[in-house]
Amino acid sequence: MSGMAKENRSLTTEFILKGFTDHPDLKALLFVGFFAIYLITMVGNLGLVVLIFMERRLHTPMYIFLGNLALMDSCCSCAITPKMLENFFSEDRMISLYECMAQFYFLCLAETADCFLLAAMAYDRYVAICRPLQYHTMMSKKLCIHMTIGSFIASNLHSMIHVVLLLRLTFCRSNQIDHFFCDILPLYRLSCTDPFINELMIYIFSMPIQVFTIATVFISYLCILFTIFRTKPKEGRGKAFSTCASHFLSVSIFYICLLMYIRPFEEGDKDIPVAIFYTIVIPLLNPFIYSLRNKEVINALKKIRRNYNILKQTLSSTTN
Repeated sequence: MSGMAKENRSLTTEFILKGFTDHPDLKALLFVGFFAIYLITMVGNLGLVVLIFMERRLHTPMYIFLGNLALMDSCCSCAITPKMLENFFSEDRMISLYECMAQFYFLCLAETADCFLLAAMAYDRYVAICRPLQYHTMMSKKLCIHMTIGSFIASNLHSMIHVVLLLRLTFCRSNQIDHFFCDILPLYRLSCTDPFINELMIYIFSMPIQVFTIATVFISYLCILFTIFRTKPKEGRGKAFSTCASHFLSVSIFYICLLMYIRPFEEGDKDIPVAIFYTIVIPLLNPFIYSLRNKEVINALKKIRRNYNILKQTLSSTTN
């Protein structure tokens, strides 16, 4: 009898993503909106990666971190949005357990790497503004590469731990996930096995990452603000503070959403709005916040446009 019970407990290997089924009348509008956001996100982030790779003047620690951040934002969008768009017009909206694990792995990888990369970018700006004479020794390209590789290794290990721990769970309750992607917390609510160990591991591994990276960002920007007000002339403070404030705002939204995500595991209606912010909105905003206000990026874009116009004129004159 116990063997049959065990077999029945392990039967659920496919789930239904309910997504936005509460708003069937808005299905077409939501599809168009999210598809447009996805295209803009991918073009913005991958375009920034290509620009940093092609332009030699952008081969500095700050832009190496920024390029990897854009790459991770693209990874996050690719992991979540295509399946969500497919489900708008899918009859069954099914996703297998292994697809769930893959989706969460890439999402967790991207979000964890973002935490480390944002902290690295904040530290880089601290050294550049507060210790400019020591910048090339305190933030060498070698250290930058080591920090980037370390971020990806730590993120991969963090993701793998939670994905492997999913294998200990069995699912015999409802197979409907009240979400637009296969998030790990709704999966825990469907588990017949006590997910206490899984939840504990999220706190044990996620909280130190959050505390370390948030402390690094906060202290770095605090030191930057003190330096700006202490050394900059009054007319130069506004511009420096404006740039710093926009970066800090983006970082704050990201961390607030993540902290809400790992709040105590209670079922509620806040999961989807918070998830939309950290999986869709933030990857959309980051390339614009970090690059459109940046003279070096704008100059690199102008250079590419100028070279394109020259090439176009050369080709037209050749054909004529």
